[in-house]
Amino acid sequence: MMDRPQPTLTNGFADNSSRERLMSLVTLECCDQCTCLKPSQQFVFIKTHKTGSMTTVNIFQRYAINHNLTSLIARARSYVSWPFPPAEADYVHTTGEHYDALFGHMVYNKTWLQSKFPSNTAYISLIREPFSHLKSCMSFYSIPKLLNITSTNPIKTFLRDPWKYQNLSEAFFSFCNVTWDGTRNHLAFDLGYPTEGADDMEAAEAYIKELDEDFTLVLLLEHLDESLVLLRRLMRWEIQDVLYDIIPKNVRNYTYKSYTPTAEELANLRKWKAVDYRLYDMFNRSLWRKIEAEGPDFYQELQYYRELKTNVSFYCHVRPKRKSNLTFTVKPSQWSPEFVLDADYCWEMAARLGDGEGESISFRDRDKVMWEVVFLEYLFEDLQGG
Repeated sequence: MMDRPQPTLTNGFADNSSRERLMSLVTLECCDQCTCLKPSQQFVFIKTHKTGSMTTVNIFQRYAINHNLTSLIARARSYVSWPFPPAEADYVHTTGEHYDALFGHMVYNKTWLQSKFPSNTAYISLIREPFSHLKSCMSFYSIPKLLNITSTNPIKTFLRDPWKYQNLSEAFFSFCNVTWDGTRNHLAFDLGYPTEGADDMEAAEAYIKELDEDFTLVLLLEHLDESLVLLRRLMRWEIQDVLYDIIPKNVRNYTYKSYTPTAEELANLRKWKAVDYRLYDMFNRSLWRKIEAEGPDFYQELQYYRELKTNVSFYCHVRPKRKSNLTFTVKPSQWSPEFVLDADYCWEMAARLGDGEGESISFRDRDKVMWEVVFLEYLFEDLQGG
């Protein structure tokens, strides 16, 4: 096997041919959207469960701290309001109740959020294909044990008759009068749809339509790169704002992870998680409709973004070990002015987040400090005048 060639770190591409190929598609003069339009700096990111949000939320955290935004954060430093409704005692208050950003776990509550954020706030979230989401939830929440399923393939056993396990899979939180089911419409629940409405398709369709009107963008895990390039365009952010570490975070292995359902099992699941499937199908259509509206140069930027993301991740994980003060310069393109990255950027981008969803480590084990902990400490001090 041939050795991997060393990157040319002064232009952001792994080799000159990559750069020449991509640069032939673009002009080195920054386009109007890079220089003329102000970026949108008020946003709410509803962090959903088991959707890859640990990777994505890092983007919003970085943006908030690097642009000195005032963020609404929970006093418990984890959930703003989940599964319970928001309460005034559960988050850190600012003078005048002014907030620019939110990026934590909470059940979407339109009325409450509109009372805290400006009318021009962008609402963003992330969802994933419902079957893969169910597998991840079953593993993370230890649902087979909860349902007394002892087979070697619990997902197959469950999908034979999901309704058989309903009394065991539902959890009732009496202190807030909320019912939640980790196997049924979990995505819709995080976005504010009640578990009790699982069979009311008329109400579900109306609610999903309202979500489509409320949200600037709902990212799809299966098309994360496309989603983030679109996010950059809609928010008018810089391309370095939406880069992410290509090394997955919070990855779990389990015996049924690669299992593909039979036609009958999938039909049962589509009935069981009917609201989630309608939600996913609608936002899938919405994503591609918005991408189409961007025009053909969207895919040129997507190709550029993927090359850049790979090379930045390679720089972050390999080069600093040899020479920590080596910077990474990306030349100007149609989509971005020139920018320079360093080891601090790498640490921020590659840090694994700690939010109660698993073990947490930092990039290169830097002082064994988690970026999210540092980030929240910074926000607490800022909000409290420290």
